[in-house]
Amino acid sequence: HERRDEAEPTLDELISHLSPCDLVLIEGFKQEPVPKLEVYRAENGKPPLFPERQDIVAVATDDPVNTGLPTMALDDVAAMADFVMKHLNLQENPC
Repeated sequence: HERRDEAEPTLDELISHLSPCDLVLIEGFKQEPVPKLEVYRAENGKPPLFPERQDIVAVATDDPVNTGLPTMALDDVAAMADFVMKHLNLQENPC
């Protein structure tokens, strides 16, 4: 809902409105101290954030990057999901 005359809600405020769950994926909130997967596109002309940020734990890119962090292709959704599951020690529930 719109908050025209109010400050933007914090991440904690937004999460407090969710039902209990195992995982919340967020976009934005760059300054929040949560693990991040950086989406890096060299064509945007901006430098990557991962060299300076300790909260970035992996990089999704289609450009070669020099990093010791795990990297995956931008279109490899399965690799991203697998990384998140392993990084957060979550287990798949067999159906």
